[in-house]
Amino acid sequence: MNRAPSATTARTPADITTRVQAVKAVAAQHAASVDSAARFPEEAFAAVKSQRLLGILVPERLGGEGKDLAQVADVCYQLAQACASTGMIYAMHQIKTACVLRHMRDSQALERLLRRLCAEQLLLASSTTEGQGGGNVRSSEAPVEHRDGRISLERRASVISYGAYADGIVTTARRSSDAAASDQVLVAFVKADYTLTRLQGWNTLGMRGTCSEGYTLKASGAADQIVPEPYEIIHPQTMVPCAHLLWGSVWAGIAADATARAQGFIRQVVRQSGGQTPPGAPQYTRALASLRTLRGMLASSLRAYQRSMDDPKALASIEFQTMITLTKVEASELAVAIVLSAMRACGLSGYRCDSEFSIERHLRDVLSAPIMINNDRILTNLGSSSLLAPIAASIGD
Repeated sequence: MNRAPSATTARTPADITTRVQAVKAVAAQHAASVDSAARFPEEAFAAVKSQRLLGILVPERLGGEGKDLAQVADVCYQLAQACASTGMIYAMHQIKTACVLRHMRDSQALERLLRRLCAEQLLLASSTTEGQGGGNVRSSEAPVEHRDGRISLERRASVISYGAYADGIVTTARRSSDAAASDQVLVAFVKADYTLTRLQGWNTLGMRGTCSEGYTLKASGAADQIVPEPYEIIHPQTMVPCAHLLWGSVWAGIAADATARAQGFIRQVVRQSGGQTPPGAPQYTRALASLRTLRGMLASSLRAYQRSMDDPKALASIEFQTMITLTKVEASELAVAIVLSAMRACGLSGYRCDSEFSIERHLRDVLSAPIMINNDRILTNLGSSSLLAPIAASIGD
């Protein structure tokens, strides 16, 4: 017997648009104070939970809404227009959700976690950087210890974004104490399973509201909280594509709002000067054109990933991995260029911190993009493999 969909799962595209707009309004109202105080965007995430946006990627059979990654990317894009930190936190949560969802196989424990995520609107944080390894997420120092069907883990995480405010943490670790650093697993813990001891703060140029402090994470739980598939599969098939596409959508959202502010400035000047355009007008045109390029690139990469996401061979190909990794590099560099053009379009009004057309927060936030998984590291790692990637033979390839 089929059950009628519940009030929390019977969502329409128009309905989710309305819900996202409601969160945007809250996030925009508090974005300046989130940035200035380097505090978690609690008002925005209270609204996210109230609008039940945390479980939209989870299938309806588990209490979610079954949205696809492109729809999640659009939410990231819209939220980032209001508050970059809110958009980035939302993106990170959805990346971890996707990793668990796509690789849990028939794990009852992880199904229960996803059901709880949807029912209780649990916010998941990510812990993938550790110790001296820094940004090398394919290497773990701390091992999972096994004893009597239970597991424990202690790791010094150099960064756990919004860790103190999350309802759970999904972390990488060495499979066991005798495993190689690259032999990793992904483990999902809920808040009752772990403690965090602060190691370092988060006083940064931008993305201040992500509260990406360092912690010692001490956790314990049941062995079935380990995601069944090894991280060496999760990383190229889900972690990398989702991270690059959702992060890119956040950076595009920042760039979009900066461009909108430049448009507003140009329009005001034209009105007040009787139709004369300001010197910075060409920079607005450049920002607008580049934003269209960025959005088109992300849309194309999202389509390519969604076409291949159930084909492990295609996802493992040099061509796909090069494409999705370069998407991150290109999106991050282009977003920075767009925001700079928007600031130049506004001139002093964009440079000021106290102007209605100020773009200083946008610039500080978007400058994080090239160093989140450092672009130089990416290009160095791609150096040899990119030589094997085919060059398109026609414009349509």
